Amino acid sequence: MKKILVFTGLIVLGFATITCQRGPLARAPEPTATLAAPTTAPRVDATAPASTPVASATQTAPTASSKSSSEWITAPVLAPRLQFRTFASAAITSDVSYHIYTPEAYDTETQRRFPTLYWLHGSGGGLAGLPTLVSLFDWAIRAGKLPPILVVFPNGHTDSMWCDSKDGSVPMETVVVKELLPHIDATFRTVATRDARLIEGFSMGGYGAGRLGLKYPEQFGAISMLGAGPLQPEFTAEIGPAFNAQARIRIMGIVYGNDQNYFRAASPWVLAEQNRANAIGTRIRLAVGDRDAMLAYNREFDARLTALNIPHQFIIVPGIDHTPGKLLNALGFDFYREAFGR
Repeated sequence: MKKILVFTGLIVLGFATITCQRGPLARAPEPTATLAAPTTAPRVDATAPASTPVASATQTAPTASSKSSSEWITAPVLAPRLQFRTFASAAITSDVSYHIYTPEAYDTETQRRFPTLYWLHGSGGGLAGLPTLVSLFDWAIRAGKLPPILVVFPNGHTDSMWCDSKDGSVPMETVVVKELLPHIDATFRTVATRDARLIEGFSMGGYGAGRLGLKYPEQFGAISMLGAGPLQPEFTAEIGPAFNAQARIRIMGIVYGNDQNYFRAASPWVLAEQNRANAIGTRIRLAVGDRDAMLAYNREFDARLTALNIPHQFIIVPGIDHTPGKLLNALGFDFYREAFGR
């Protein structure tokens, strides 16, 4: 059973009404109303990523003395209510950095615990987009569109695929799920249950959200896959968008050890079947633009989930290419409210 929404409009600065054509189980998304304060929703525009803000004097980036530290510790990014943190990882015997957004209510309601959104970036590292993402979530919370939540931005390197590499040199899945998640619950006032955790990402991050959410259903009650890829059955130069064929060759070697069986075992395609019984109880959203090169493979994954009788939403947004800002601006906040029971 699935919900299909095909959007025929875009949010422009958060205020345009969205109309849709609906499948038999779909309902129209809530129109975005104009609010007196704040005056506009921040527009998340990733078509031309901004440079990473420079850290303040009180946030000194650790010195990168090795390949490991340079990749596992990023530069701090400055944005309102965004913190740069590190934790000690046993898996890599080194510190690992992450960023976390806390809402204003986290400071004023000191006995309250909060749901958590884990937001996984795409290839390239994702630092440049953090200020606008944080602004969007903060605006939505202040405007009453979204309940107060924590948003964790893990450090997924430039192209880890959110997997443990086959050679063990980059145990990204282990660091995020086995170490970062319990660290967040121990360090911040979270609601430490699956129903209070949502994992989301774009592109590589959408693939990561799908594979981690499906593999660890006991940890995540909701999954949001935005412009997700790779969702093709094999990871080769010939299968997939032509523009990044060489990148697939490189990533196939460094992450999957040139082993198609390892790639398939890590894929959401296989994990959905392996964990079908638990996936049925997980809220899943698959969203992609109709001009995105990933569309065909997202359609195939939608069909895969349908064949497995795994309930999910499949949303195609007209006029959107492989651009996270445009997709986020179009989707609104209904999914987050439903996932967190608000």
